[in-house]
Amino acid sequence: MNEGPPALAISGLTKRYGRVEAVRELTIAAKPGEIYAFLGPNGAGKTTTLRCVAGLLLPDAGEIRVCGFKVSPDAIPFREVLAYVQDRPYLYEKLTAWEYLEFLASARNLKGWREGAESILGLFNLMDWRNALVEGFSHGMRQKLALAGALLHKPKLLMVDEPMVGLDPRSSRDARELFKTLAASGACLFLSTHSLDMAQAVADRIGILHKGKLIAEGSFSELQEMSQRPGSSLEEVFIELTEETAVAVEAANGEGG
Repeated sequence: MNEGPPALAISGLTKRYGRVEAVRELTIAAKPGEIYAFLGPNGAGKTTTLRCVAGLLLPDAGEIRVCGFKVSPDAIPFREVLAYVQDRPYLYEKLTAWEYLEFLASARNLKGWREGAESILGLFNLMDWRNALVEGFSHGMRQKLALAGALLHKPKLLMVDEPMVGLDPRSSRDARELFKTLAASGACLFLSTHSLDMAQAVADRIGILHKGKLIAEGSFSELQEMSQRPGSSLEEVFIELTEETAVAVEAANGEGG
């Protein structure tokens, strides 16, 4: 049976900044209904990857497709099924929270969005703040409002960069449950995060990026086997795999020298 195209298909993605290769020949596929956690140390190339997928950066090589639609700076179809929440989302500070959502709905020509918006604002305890100016919001409140805005058009691929940053424990729990609900409805979630506990709790598959290269990918149990650490936490697995890679790279460089 044909299940249709992947929600996200990255093939041979390479992105350079001058002589530095931020991402090197990256290939990833994520399916509808899947939660994919994208992990890596600082500077690994995670945010660069997400910005390429969102069409904000032009790759130097490779191809990206979202639900079968090719990603390019001037393309529209992929944007209609994609939502991207950055780690520091830009919001219009002189609008109220509700005016911000109205603006997004108008820009996308959405109908019947209000009930869904109220539901998400309620989930994140923002209904009492709906008529408050965004400029008075904390970072966590901004993150929740950005997430509410991203979900207005019911995207098939939701990418979130550091979804738990700034969220209090209750909101973090609510976000995890929301992600699971979205995946159950058929959406694909691609989460770039340093929150290993969250990744371990919600991700169907996990990819680990190190110095621009994908060094490991699989379910949590598969990564445990790969690192030869059965029964260990994702944090222990992550440290083992990234340190192993660093040692291998240093050894290769030494031989080359």
